Parts: sequence; C-alpha cells; structure tokens
Amino acid sequence: MTASKQYDVIVIGGGAAGLFCAFTAGQRGRSVLVLDSSNKVGKKILMSGGGRCNFTNLDIQPENYLSANPHFCKSALTGYNQWQFIDMVERHQIAYHERKHGELFCDNSAKDILSMLLDESEQAGVCVKTKCEIQQISPQTSGYHLQTSLGSYQSESLVIATGGLSIPTMGATGFGYEIAEQFGLGLLPRTAGLVPFTFTDWVKGISERLSGLAIDVEMSVNNVVFRENLLFTHRGISGPAALQLSSYWQQGQKISINLLPDVQASALLLDYKKSSAKSLLRNLLSQHLSKGLVLELQNLYWPSHADKPMAEIPDSVLMGVAEQLQRWQLKPSGTEGYRTAEVTLCGVDTDHLSSKTMECKTQSGLYFVGEVMDVTGHLGGYNFQWAWASGYAAGQYV
Repeated sequence: MTASKQYDVIVIGGGAAGLFCAFTAGQRGRSVLVLDSSNKVGKKILMSGGGRCNFTNLDIQPENYLSANPHFCKSALTGYNQWQFIDMVERHQIAYHERKHGELFCDNSAKDILSMLLDESEQAGVCVKTKCEIQQISPQTSGYHLQTSLGSYQSESLVIATGGLSIPTMGATGFGYEIAEQFGLGLLPRTAGLVPFTFTDWVKGISERLSGLAIDVEMSVNNVVFRENLLFTHRGISGPAALQLSSYWQQGQKISINLLPDVQASALLLDYKKSSAKSLLRNLLSQHLSKGLVLELQNLYWPSHADKPMAEIPDSVLMGVAEQLQRWQLKPSGTEGYRTAEVTLCGVDTDHLSSKTMECKTQSGLYFVGEVMDVTGHLGGYNFQWAWASGYAAGQYV
C-alpha cells in the first residue's frame, strides 16, 4: 500500500475562499494542497459578474450579510477588508472600474482575478489538484487522513471550502454539508438566495408579455427594502431588486413593489385630474412608466375608465390606482432555485465555529470558509469579500 502524502494543510474546494485560504497559509510557510472535484478551479469566479467578476464593494458593512448570528462576520471582515483586496488587485495591475452602489468589476475579464489567485498560490508553493473525488475523511490523533480518487493524503489541518448548492452545472454539491454532519456540526436549512422569482398566476402572463423590460423600483418584504432595477422575464421577475429581495422572502409571502418610488402617486393623479382633465390616465402614466406596463395595469385596475378623461374618473378610483402603483402586491409561486441562484442561504451553523479563525470548536484542525457556512452577502461583491475575508482568517491559523 502506497504511503499517504503528507501536507500541513489540505483545502477541499478551489473556489474563491479555498484558494485565498491556501495561499495565505502557504505564505506562512505551511505546505498546502488544494483538492477540487472539477476539471479546473475557480469556475464560479469566471462566470461571475457577467464574466467581469464583481470582486468586492467599496462599502462593506456587517449589515450587508445575512446570518443567524449577525455578529459572526464582523471579526473576519475587519481582519481582511476590501481595501486590502483592492491593494492586491492593483499590485497585480488588474484594471477595474466602479459601477453603482460601490461595486467593483474587472475592466477586462474575471480571468484576471482567477489568474491573480493562482499566481499567489504558485508563489506560496501551493499544490493544486483537480478532478479529485474525496472518498473518505478520517480524523487521526494529529490531523486528518483523506482517501481520494487520486490517492491518500494526510494533513494536520483540513479546510472545507466547497461552497453551496447554487449553480450545479458549475459543479456545486452538498459535499461540505455532509462533512459538517460527519463531524456533528449543525446545519441550518438551506435555500436558494439571490435568485429570480417565478409565478404561476396572472403575473406570469404579464411577465411574459413584458419580458426584457427593466424598471427602477423599490421592492420590499418583511420590512426590508431595496431600490434597484426590476427585470421582467419569461419566467417571472429578476433584476437586482428581485435578487436582493429573494434572500429575505419566505414561501407563501407577497412582495410589494413601488413602481413610482420618487413621487407620491395619489398627489400626482389628483394634480393630473386638475391640470390635464381631458387626458387619458394611461397617456399621463406613460410619461413615468413604459406603455406596455401601463396597459397591463389599466387592464387590471381601471378597465371601465380606460377611455374616460381624467375629469370623469372618480377620486376613489384614482386613489385605488395610486395604491397599486406604490404598493403593487405580487405573490411569487417560488424562485428559479439553485439552477440560477447566485448563493445558498444558511449552511453550517456558525455557533460551531470560531469567528476569529473559522475553526470548528469541537473538532480541532477542521475549518470552514466561504459560502458553505451560514453567512450570505447581498448582491454587489459582498459574497466575494466574505470569501477573501474568511479565507484569510483561516489561512492565518491552519
């Protein structure tokens, strides 16, 4: 029987958090092996941000993260902040630009970020192996024994950086959760986050007819509000506003959409009744919203007054229309699920982990980093910053 190859640290998962943790440990002189089941590492990095990789945000706050323990992320986010990552990007001469809400993207390609991580890993002496299936993990008195499709390995420290369930076509599996369960760690129920909403009721027809239309709205659920673009699709509604809200939405709840976030609709319509008494409501609203959307709203909320001038529409009807414009209540049947979700909500319960080191409190030498644990960022570079920060935190101690 061939002897196991010995490393100080083995990282399972060659994504953003795994690679960052690996070279951080390597820079400390630790021998590090990264094992990934895919044919190449960093696949989700390459597809992120439409291929441009929204690698961080200028304004990172704990409030941008969802977790059963909202304080857990604070230590790591302070220990490795967005400015430190931006310094690394600039050191590697990667051109980037800021979009709205402080989001930073590569000018050229997400490949630049992956190349940077791989360059740092190579310089730190990290060994990366792909197409590797983990068959068994056995705790030893001083570390871990791994049986894999590429042979057996030993390490003092074991880092689980396997990500979540989102986008299975990129190789996402629940493997990290299985390891957590093997070692007795609690798991919080996982659901798809940052994901489009789907509908089976009357909204589906509207979405199909308006497919491709984007509008600036305020969307809310459970007292959480996002001001972003909404995009109608053949399957329902997407766009940043919908994706952000999906992380807070529970099955069966209605979402509320303010179609005119910058005006008071009731005052606007009553003013129009005086100033544009002979005009049709749809023509006046088409100055603020797309004609297609206005016609859909007309069919729903003022069909019997469609061809009446404003002067003849009762105030009560106008107030009803105003209510719909500012609090349009829609009830999604669900979401598109993990197939298109950007992240997985919940995961390994952070109560079992050290917020300073990411080490398991009950299993020495076992660490979890990145999306596999119960920390989920908003859309806009926050999940990448959590990958860098949690990877760095663990990399200091593994």
